[in-house]
Amino acid sequence: MKKIVNIFLYFFLIPLVLGQNPEPKKITSLYFPDDETIENVTPALKKKKGFTNYEELLTFLKTQKENHPELISIDFIGKSQKGFDIPIVYIKNNQFSNEKIKVWLQGGLHGNEMGSTESMLYLIYKLLNDKSLSYLFEKIQLAIVPMANIDGYLKEDRYAANGLDLNRDQTKLMAPESVILKNTFSNYSPEVALDFHEYNPYRRDFAKMGSFGVSSIYDVMFLYSSNLNVAKNIRIITDSLFVGNVRKVMDQNQLRHADYMSTDTYFGEIHFNRGSSSARSSASSYALANSISALIEVRGVRLDRNSFKRRIKTSYLTGLTFLETTFSNSDLVKKTLKDALYINQKLSVTSKKNIYKDTIEVIDMDNYSILKLPITVRDAKGAITTLEREKPEAYILTKEMNFLVEKIKTLGLKVEITTEDNTFKVESYTVTEYDKDETTSEKMNLQEVKTQISIKEILFPKGSFIINTNQKNARLLFEVLEPEMPSSFISFGVLETKKDQELPIYRLSQKNK
Repeated sequence: MKKIVNIFLYFFLIPLVLGQNPEPKKITSLYFPDDETIENVTPALKKKKGFTNYEELLTFLKTQKENHPELISIDFIGKSQKGFDIPIVYIKNNQFSNEKIKVWLQGGLHGNEMGSTESMLYLIYKLLNDKSLSYLFEKIQLAIVPMANIDGYLKEDRYAANGLDLNRDQTKLMAPESVILKNTFSNYSPEVALDFHEYNPYRRDFAKMGSFGVSSIYDVMFLYSSNLNVAKNIRIITDSLFVGNVRKVMDQNQLRHADYMSTDTYFGEIHFNRGSSSARSSASSYALANSISALIEVRGVRLDRNSFKRRIKTSYLTGLTFLETTFSNSDLVKKTLKDALYINQKLSVTSKKNIYKDTIEVIDMDNYSILKLPITVRDAKGAITTLEREKPEAYILTKEMNFLVEKIKTLGLKVEITTEDNTFKVESYTVTEYDKDETTSEKMNLQEVKTQISIKEILFPKGSFIINTNQKNARLLFEVLEPEMPSSFISFGVLETKKDQELPIYRLSQKNK
């Protein structure tokens, strides 16, 4: 009974009510000892308690700019909902005149993942002050957002000020910060992108596993897109080369790693979701914009300063390895992304995950030993398409859809506005099945639809919108406009509909012109 009470405290009362560190010291000493090779050079590392605050962040960045004016520039890309200026750091060596690969690094999108912001500051410091790394800027230039969700960060809360999760807002773009970040990302147009996060090793579902609960043992988990509309060559190079090189570095530094997993309940049974294909989060959103990308999840949420240097080292090594891989394979990166633009594949509108049995290593909270845990896996990497469509040459939206067009522009797509009335033969969607979730998700009522496509001639008045699909970010366009897509404007309820309605979104193909 005493053990059951202790586990209840660890898993529920302490982390959920008091917000304190739930990790027993013995687990830390056995599996996650801190790493004193990390230098005390960032604001939080220079103090024993707490994390870098906003004023310390700005002072740190200003100091780096004063010390390295030839390499670093700082800009502010917009304001948070609470009025804080959001800084972005650009690092580029103009002594090298060759065309460079653009890399995007981001931390602090979830405000309770403090180590991700500190890791970005540590990486900035090392890149500017460690002369052995200066060679990287011969081929690379960087854009770094160290504290993406300032309002959430300052109160150590996952969400933005309006309660939205910014990493579930990459397509519906309902939060001001999401629009600011996506606009900046689209304008910068990076070829390589990393989003740094931390994860909670004491998930609620873990309390139901083993004799008295389990904890995750992985220092880091890698989330890279398995979205079937991401060009296959991008998916391959991300997994095998970029993340593959990070895996080797983690092994060399005795840091445990795995592909990203989360839990969910299906018919009363806990399943592990491995990987992701969702365009509403950064890894897939970036990849659909023709970038080699990954989301990095380091073990850290609710751990306060536990293993803080170890967490920073894990993120730092991951970021540095991505940069080194980019430098060493710069020609391959450019060729891969160029080839991806010309890969012609049908649209995977809906898909189902590969389901199988597996085992993973976890920490047994009964005796703190490593336990081989049998699990059911729903793997996005092995997903198969259940509904596919041909790509249209363009989409046409009626002029009343201006609010959707603004989001499409934010996603980095060019939109043409017609200057006269035009009649086109188009494919139209009619909703044949409709279900609305009356409970809200991310402040939206989700909609699930099935549609029937028919061909008809329609007169589109002056001021209608045409979005050509022959452009770099077209794969994002498919995700938001095909009604059945899980991250579409329809599915998220951004555009409300009902059964038997013809949607104000039309497909234009060459044969129907």
